[in-house]
Amino acid sequence: MRYILTATAVLGIALGGSASAQEGDAAAGKKVFNKCKACHVVDKEQNRVGPYLHGVIGRKSGTAEGFKYSDAMKGADITWDDETIGAYLKDPKGYVPGNKMAFAGLKKDEDVANVLAYLHEAGGEGG
Repeated sequence: MRYILTATAVLGIALGGSASAQEGDAAAGKKVFNKCKACHVVDKEQNRVGPYLHGVIGRKSGTAEGFKYSDAMKGADITWDDETIGAYLKDPKGYVPGNKMAFAGLKKDEDVANVLAYLHEAGGEGG
């Protein structure tokens, strides 16, 4: 019986390890987004050190108007959604090797889910 419970727990972690906006808290995500807002805005189309995130959900990587992307990001051919944004936020350099983002990533799944919820609420949907 112990083996079955352990195997079930491991399988649940493996299958449920990705964060989604439905699991997140937008208010908590706004606080986590404070780590991002020196370089990004989500409520308007205004580039900073990083590209604007207004309408990022559904948008192709490397296509925010007026931002000078790395060749790696322009060639990544990613459509940003909860899964791809979540993976990128956890490990930006690993997910798109050679991109310019200096941020090391969010290590907690809860923080990723909260940021995703905040993006959906604050203007990140579009594409």
